[in-house]
Amino acid sequence: MSLVVAAVCPHPPLLVPEVAAGAASELDDLRAACRAAVAHLANASVDSLIVVGSDTTTVRRVPPFGGTLSPWGIDLPVGDPSGDPLPLSLLIGAWLVPAASNFQSVAAGATPAECAELGRELAGEAARVGLLVLGDGSARRTEKAPGFFDARAEGFDAAVADALARADAAALAAIDPGEAAELMAAGRPAWQVLAGAAGPATTDALAGELLYDAAPYGVGYFVACWR
Repeated sequence: MSLVVAAVCPHPPLLVPEVAAGAASELDDLRAACRAAVAHLANASVDSLIVVGSDTTTVRRVPPFGGTLSPWGIDLPVGDPSGDPLPLSLLIGAWLVPAASNFQSVAAGATPAECAELGRELAGEAARVGLLVLGDGSARRTEKAPGFFDARAEGFDAAVADALARADAAALAAIDPGEAAELMAAGRPAWQVLAGAAGPATTDALAGELLYDAAPYGVGYFVACWR
């Protein structure tokens, strides 16, 4: 039982064209990269596809689940809005892969060891496991970013992008939670779940491909595929 494919995408509400409205075209390249990453999941013939994203607690969601994008300006239902409400990260995952039926949140404050253990558990759930991992990079890349500018943000995001491009689980596992929190990098726990699922021999077992790396609106967004 092991991880055979993973897609990494960000989870900004503006990824949904209806939310972005007149500015939707600004993220067309990001949406195209996300579609390409998700296509790799669909082509991998996995036995279990699990969507992973950060939240306040670590919880395996029980169907039915879904929600609405009304907190972000439009009452657009995703999944089953009457079921278990999904946090933003998983809600965007459900929008990207409507057929997904396994959703796992990981606490924003989870330690690297806790994330790694969760990843190992997820990878052991079936013979061929696929993960859709949702997470944003630093929200402090520019002065107009949500967290204002921090000179460390660009280097932090560059290291994450490099790790995703090389399928380097060890590098993801080594991300410092304190620095990630200071830089408002919401993806840290989900990326470290991916690292745990992939295991120490990732670079030998899986090849990485970075499909997108940019910081529109001052937030680092990455799209990658490991397969």
